[in-house]
Order: sequence, then C-alpha cells, then structure tokens
Amino acid sequence: MPALSRRPAARLRAAHPYVVDSALAAAVLFAVSLQFLFPEEGGDALSAQGFLLGAGTAVPLVWRRRAPFLVACVSTFFTPAMALHHRPPPDVTYGGLVVLYTMAALGRPWQRRLMLTGWLIGTTVTMAFHERAEPYEYPFHLLILVSAYVLGSLGRVQRAYTAAVEDRARRLERERASETARAVALERATIARDMHDILAHAVSLMVVQAEAGPVVVRSDPPRAEAAFDAIAAAGRDAMVQLRRILGVLKEERAPGDRGPQPTLDALPELVARVGRAGPEVRLTTHGPPRPLSPDAEVAAYRIVQEALTNAVKHARASRVRVELAWDDAELRLTVTDDGRGGDPSGDGGGGHGLIGVHERAGACGGRAETGPGPDGGFRVAARLPTASWGDEYPGGGRRRPGTGAQRLLDDPGGPAGHRGDRGGR
Repeated sequence: MPALSRRPAARLRAAHPYVVDSALAAAVLFAVSLQFLFPEEGGDALSAQGFLLGAGTAVPLVWRRRAPFLVACVSTFFTPAMALHHRPPPDVTYGGLVVLYTMAALGRPWQRRLMLTGWLIGTTVTMAFHERAEPYEYPFHLLILVSAYVLGSLGRVQRAYTAAVEDRARRLERERASETARAVALERATIARDMHDILAHAVSLMVVQAEAGPVVVRSDPPRAEAAFDAIAAAGRDAMVQLRRILGVLKEERAPGDRGPQPTLDALPELVARVGRAGPEVRLTTHGPPRPLSPDAEVAAYRIVQEALTNAVKHARASRVRVELAWDDAELRLTVTDDGRGGDPSGDGGGGHGLIGVHERAGACGGRAETGPGPDGGFRVAARLPTASWGDEYPGGGRRRPGTGAQRLLDDPGGPAGHRGDRGGR
C-alpha cells in the first residue's frame, strides 16, 4: 500500500512543469467561473468580460515557476478587478491561494512578505467595503490565505532540506571515493617499497656472489660452493617474501593485515647473509632495546636492508657497520660503509631506494638522513620513535600530518634535499 500511494505523487513530480501548471491554471479558471455559471439569486451571471478577468487570475499561473513574482503581480492585479466587476465577489480567491503558495515556496524574502501583506490587506478591504461581509467571515477567508502561504513555506523548507541532504550525500560519496583512492595508493606504495627492497637486496647479493664464484671455482672450491649457497639462500628468501606479498594481493584481508613482516629480530640473520656476500658487516647495539610499533619495526628492518643493498651493489664496500642506539624516546639507527661514497652532483640516475628510506621513516613518525659519511663512504641514519614515546605523545609512531610524502617535500633532509644519492638506489 505505501508503494501504491507514492506512485501518483512520483508521477506528478516527474511530469513536465508546464504540463502540471497548465492543468493547475485550467482548474483555477474552472473554479473561478463555476460560481458565475450557476449564480445565486440576484447574483451576476458569467459574462465575456468576467471570464477574461477570471482568465487573468488563472492563465499566468502556467509560468509561475519561471517568473513567480511577475505572475504574482499580474494575478494580484486581476483579482481585485474581478471582485469589483462581479456582485457578489468570488467566494474564494483560488488564484490568490496559488500565488501565495508559489511566492512562499519560490519568492525572495521581501517578495514573500510583500505579497502576504498585500493579499491580507486587499482581502480585508474588499470584504469590508464591497462584500459587506459578516464578522465571522473574516477569520475564515484570512485563514485560508495564511494556510496557503504556510504550505508554500513548508515546501520551501522541505526542498532546502532535501537539497542539503543530497549535497551531503554527494560530498560523503566523493570523500569515500577519495579515501579509498588514498588507501589504495598507500597500499600500492607500501607493496612497491617492499618488492623493491626484497628484489634489490636479493638480486644484489646474487649478482655479487655470481661474479665472485667463477673467479674462485678452481682456486678455492669451498669458497665457490659457499658463494653458490649464498645465491640459493638469497633466492629462496626472496621467493618466500614475494609469495607473501602476492598472497596479500590475491586474498581479501582486513585493512592493515599484511601478514608477518620482518622485524629487528631478523637483523642478525640479514647481517650474516650480507656478510657472506663479501663485505665485513658488524652489528652493534647501545642501550637496552625498547618496544617499537609494528610499522616502525618493519621500517627499521627495511632501512637497514636498503642500506646494506646499496653498500654491496653501488659502493662496493669492504666494511659496513650497523649501529642501533636505544633511548626512551627513539631508536637511532645508523649504517655506514667505506665504499665509494655519493655522487657529488646528486644526479645519481633517479633511483628510488633512498627515497623509500625517507618514506618509511616518515610514515611511522620518524625521519631519515642520507649522504656521504664523515670519514668517507656513505651513511644512512634514521630516527624512529619508540612505542613508549608514542603512548606518552599520541601521534608518535603513527602517521600524522606533516609525515609521509608531504613531509618529504618540506623536509630539507628528505630525498629532495639529501646529498650524494647514488645511481639506481
């Protein structure tokens, strides 16, 4: 039943406005003329002049939505003229009711006030001096006019409310789409960084070992065998991590659930694996370890992994030092090597490895610095907030305004401002 009751109203709203208003004008003209088609005893019969005056109050209603104030003025002019022409005047000013409703719904504030006041005064004067109405008739006729005006005002308020709700729904939809796009872009960037770190690290170790293997295959077979074992181990580790990332892309998981990620506990194994590739790698820790947030744990591991990859692949370093310095507020992570150092021009070929270092540090509320070391070689340093610092100062250890990509643009120590970016990083 509710659906059936809504159909006529829906069809009426869907119809062309001129069709609806033409039908309304015809109904008003018929209602105005009906009283004089069947006049009471002593009343005026309908004449051609009276019909034209009645048409003047009704026909302009066809354009009431296009020019509401002009239509109201025309109808207001013909209504008293028709009342003066007929005796007695029309019982109900049907055109006036439509005019007041239209002005209340579509008119400007001063137009609405002017029309309501004019019609109330005009109706009162006509009843008092031309119709000689009884006192009880005044409230009836005036109340009808006020009711039409109130209905129009309610229609205006309802349309304004509907428009506001629809606009809010459109804004929410745009915001939801924007948030979805941002989340997708963030996840894609994170996966791209992970794949870069995994592949760059594994391929770099495999290339170094592959280059060293043929050299020692006859002179030092055990060392050649170790080189091939290191190639196989690096390949297997890369395959395991790539399967995890590809599994995330295939499976539906809760936001942020990306499976187990490497943490600082895996650093000794990483250092040992890189050490088997040739350079001497030493890991030192200062101070008691503090808890880190999960994203900071992953960021610390990936930063060290990228720094070691650069030391093996680009710097051709013979010694690399990894230092972890803990305090209550942050973890200071430094990786230095004795390799060839950075490109002084800073035009290293546009690699993305060091950019990923800055992005990872910024994403978890920290910051990173990259450039030539104080004693030559290259240096990667990062400061990451501890979990206790994040609890004491909410926002530390989590993404906040001014971090991530925007922070990289504003931070002189970011990738746009770091010195000595090597090619292909």
